[in-house]
Amino acid sequence: MDSKDTEAEIHPLKHEDVKAQENHENSVERRVGSKQSSQLSRLSRWRTAAFFISLFLCLIIVFAFSFVIPCPERPVSERTWFRNYDDAVAYPFLAIEDVNKDKVQDVIFVFKASNGSSSFNRSCLDEGLPSPCAFVAAVSGTNGSVLWERAAAEDVEWVECGINQLGGAQAPSCLIVGKPVALTAIDQQTGEVQWRQSSDFGANYTVLTPLSVIPDVDSDGVQDLIIFIATENKIKTFIHSGKNGEQIGSPESLNVDGNARYIRFVPKPDSYYFLFYTANSVYGYSLKNLYRAATGMEIKLPKLQQEAQWEKSIDHTTHHLPLPSSGDIRYLVRIPSGSGENILIVQSEMTMLVNGKNLQNLWTLNTSGVISEPLLGYYKPDVLGIVLESDIGPNRKKVMIVEAGSGAIQWDLKLNSRAHSPEPATLSTADHRSTFLFWGEYQIPGNETSSKAALQKLYLFHPSYTNVLLELRNSTDQIIAFDAALFERSRHACYVLLRGPQPGQEPGFVSLMKRKLKEDVSESRVIWLSQVAVDSEQYVRERLYRMRFHSRD
Repeated sequence: MDSKDTEAEIHPLKHEDVKAQENHENSVERRVGSKQSSQLSRLSRWRTAAFFISLFLCLIIVFAFSFVIPCPERPVSERTWFRNYDDAVAYPFLAIEDVNKDKVQDVIFVFKASNGSSSFNRSCLDEGLPSPCAFVAAVSGTNGSVLWERAAAEDVEWVECGINQLGGAQAPSCLIVGKPVALTAIDQQTGEVQWRQSSDFGANYTVLTPLSVIPDVDSDGVQDLIIFIATENKIKTFIHSGKNGEQIGSPESLNVDGNARYIRFVPKPDSYYFLFYTANSVYGYSLKNLYRAATGMEIKLPKLQQEAQWEKSIDHTTHHLPLPSSGDIRYLVRIPSGSGENILIVQSEMTMLVNGKNLQNLWTLNTSGVISEPLLGYYKPDVLGIVLESDIGPNRKKVMIVEAGSGAIQWDLKLNSRAHSPEPATLSTADHRSTFLFWGEYQIPGNETSSKAALQKLYLFHPSYTNVLLELRNSTDQIIAFDAALFERSRHACYVLLRGPQPGQEPGFVSLMKRKLKEDVSESRVIWLSQVAVDSEQYVRERLYRMRFHSRD
């Protein structure tokens, strides 16, 4: 008999138990499996529900942002706007700043009249000033509406805007140097006065411009101001607190002729020098020396340093700085370089670039009678150039673009010009070059005349067309100030014209105009500088119209 059957016969109950056990285990496994299947089914349903709920919420959010919640409205800038004043005179001052924080640049200017604009209906008497008086006004870059106006002084010597921390304010501010002497800090965003301080600059003084902001020398947490005043045969230094306008120390006379001008020069970070130049000499003073002379104390800023090479070069008795020049200096200009700044020295017969660290001559270029302060731009992509305007005869000038690194002339043009013609301007373009804007009157070679150039014309030049000029506009009005800027980042390049009588002339009609550059490009006259016309005039206009601008800051 088989052993299994024998075992079953001997232990019949045991065999039944084994079968029952097996049946029980199978039943348990089925129940567990069924339970797990049920749980997985419920989990799957929850996952499906969560997915559809998330999708539904996403659709609601998209719908809300697309149709229900309105997008912030972008300010629509008018192509051209005017702001006009009757019976007024205007000062040769323009500042382009974003006053109302709408990401569009605005215009700040100064005019003298008995009353402000009708928008604010303010008079000189409101500020306790005799009439007429000087008003500072901020005008919207989008449509020319007046953002604020302030009767600031009986007369104005100078205005400087875009000064940070002045009065401890978060927004930038304007500093007004008025006559009789008073310093007034105005919040650039609201036009409210932050502080006003009187000062004694002496008789027959002239403010050397631009004003200079210096580090916080009185340790009150706000950067300070240094003002240089020319009186007869000397120059005086005034240091004022940026927080409240109070004078720091006492005025100090410098060993510099009163006809000097100056620039601030930073040979290396935390090293500030002021270079004063007359026709025949250059003088150098460190900020440390100026502060010590005004207060009798050492400056409290440990990070502020003096540059060793400059201290060796400056004569500490006369403060004369031996730059390589032959006299008759007209301009000193700071030129950025890869390792800091260099100094451009413009003289009556030549222009030279001097290394800002060791004061060695880098290059020299023959130029005669430069008539405007040199301007920076880019003729080649990312290669810095210098724009020079020089006098070449009665009512004639030559515009040159010079490579800053080598002194090589990259482009030049001869124009008719008249006295007090507006200075040129540049705008950076997306191809890492610049658009150049300048005033004059171009005449075809062979037809030059020495006219009085009563008609002023604004020209545009871009290095993509080296033989093309665009004539943008004509003007017979007296232009007080001219500037060009990118009113919106990477778009909306414009220029601003301030026209009318100036202080000292009979009051009359004053006009401030903003004009979108592309509007003039589309209507411009194409001038071929050579007989070779590569493209059609319309193609040139369209290509330059499509040109994109960008900011380098």
